[in-house]
Amino acid sequence: MQLEEVIFLQAEKQELKRSLSMRNLIIFGMITMSPLAPYQVFGSVAQASYGMVPLVYLIGAILMFFTALSYARFSREFPYAGSVYSYVGKGLNPHVGFLAGWTILSDYILCPALMCLFSGLWLTGIFPGVNTKFLAIVFIILTGLINIRGIELNAKVNSFLFWVQIAALIIFLGFAIKFVFIEGLGMGGFSLAPILQPEHISWKFIATATSIILLGFVGFDGISTLAEEVTEPKKTVGKATVVALVTTAMLFLIQTYLASLAHSKYMNLNPDMALFDISKEIGGYYFYIAMIIINVVAVGLAVTLNVQSAVARVLFAMGRDNFLPGSQWLKHIQPKFRTPANAILLSMIISVVLILSVPIETILMFVNFGAVTAFTVLNFSVIVYFFFKRKERGIKGFFYHLLFPFIGFAVCAFVWSGFDMKTKLVGISWIFVGGVIGFIKSKGYKQAGPSMENYKM
Repeated sequence: MQLEEVIFLQAEKQELKRSLSMRNLIIFGMITMSPLAPYQVFGSVAQASYGMVPLVYLIGAILMFFTALSYARFSREFPYAGSVYSYVGKGLNPHVGFLAGWTILSDYILCPALMCLFSGLWLTGIFPGVNTKFLAIVFIILTGLINIRGIELNAKVNSFLFWVQIAALIIFLGFAIKFVFIEGLGMGGFSLAPILQPEHISWKFIATATSIILLGFVGFDGISTLAEEVTEPKKTVGKATVVALVTTAMLFLIQTYLASLAHSKYMNLNPDMALFDISKEIGGYYFYIAMIIINVVAVGLAVTLNVQSAVARVLFAMGRDNFLPGSQWLKHIQPKFRTPANAILLSMIISVVLILSVPIETILMFVNFGAVTAFTVLNFSVIVYFFFKRKERGIKGFFYHLLFPFIGFAVCAFVWSGFDMKTKLVGISWIFVGGVIGFIKSKGYKQAGPSMENYKM
C-alpha cells in the first residue's frame, strides 16, 4: 500500500462529521457564553465594581474582541479541531502549543462541573431541599449522551435553547423598562452611575472586576474546536467567532444596565441570586420562578453541552497527536455517530469527580485563569507567526498581525494581574504538571505529534 493511501485511510478513520453552518457556529458560541450569563455573577461583580456592572462588561468585551480577532486569523490559516492547542502548536511551536492546550483545559474541564453546580444552586431558590450535586451529575450524564449522539443533535438542542433564552431576556428587558421608565421605580430613569463613577475607577478595580466577569465571555473560543465539523471552516469559523462575541456582549450590556437602573443598592444584593431577586422585584414571583427554571436549563444543559463538546475535541486533538496519556483511547472516533466518544466520556468522569469533591468557589476561582493565560499565548503567537515568520506586513499586516494581537496580549496580561495569589499559584502548578507530561510524552521535547497535514480537511 502506498504512503498516500495510508495517509488517506488514517484521515478517514479520524475524521469528524462535517455538517455545521455559520448559523450553527454563531448559536454555539452565543449559547456557550450564554445570553443570560450575568445571572451567574451579577451580585458579586456589582459589589466589586461599586455597581458599575455594565462598565465592567464593556471593558471585558473590548478586551476579548482583540483576542477574537486572533482566533479568526488563525482559524483561516489552520482549520483544525483543538483551538489554542492547534493554533499555537502550528503557529509557534508544537510543545508550546501543548502547554497552551493543557492550560485552557483547566478552563474547559472545570467549566461543565461549575455550570451544573450553578444550576443546582439556583434551583434551591424554588426547592430549598434539592440535592444540588445529584442534579449536577444528572445534567452531566444527559449532556454527555447528547454529545456522543453527534454534533447535529447538539446543534438542534442549541438552537431551541438559544431562542428560549432570547425570549426570556426580551421579557426581562420589558419588565425592567416598565419598572424604571414607566413606574418611575429604581433609579427612575437614565443614569450614568452604572457606567461611570470616576471617583471609584482604578487600574486595580478594573483588573479584579474584569477577571470575575470573564466567565461570561469564555466560550466564544469554543467555536474554533468545531473546525473539523464545519462545511467551510476557513470561511466561517473566524466570522462566527467575532459575530458571536460582539452580539452577546451587546446583550450583556443592555441587560446589566437595565438591571442596575432597577436596583441601585448593590451592597444589599445576594451575590448568588442577585439578578433573580431583581427579576422578582420587577416582574413578580412567577417571573422569578420562570427565570430560575430557564437559567437552570440554559446553563445546566445548553452551556454544559457546548463546553463539554469543546473539551472533548481538545482532548481528541491532543490524543490524536499522542501528547496525552491514553492517547490511543482518546483519539478513538465512535464509528456510527463520528464523534470523539471516549474524550466525551473522560470529560464526563472528570466533571462528576469535581462535583463530588471540589467546592464551587474553588472551581470558579480557576476557570478564568486557564482561559486568560492561553489567550495571552495565542495573541503572542499571531505576532510571531504572521508578522515575523511569514512576514505578512504592510498596512493591513501591521494592524492585524502586530497592533491588534499586541493589544490582545497586553490586556490579557493585565487581566491576569487581577487574579489573586492563590489562583496564580495553583494555575502555575497545573501548567508545571502539563510541562512534565509533555516532557515525558515527547521524550524530552524532542518529538512532536504527527503533522496536521496528515488529516484530511
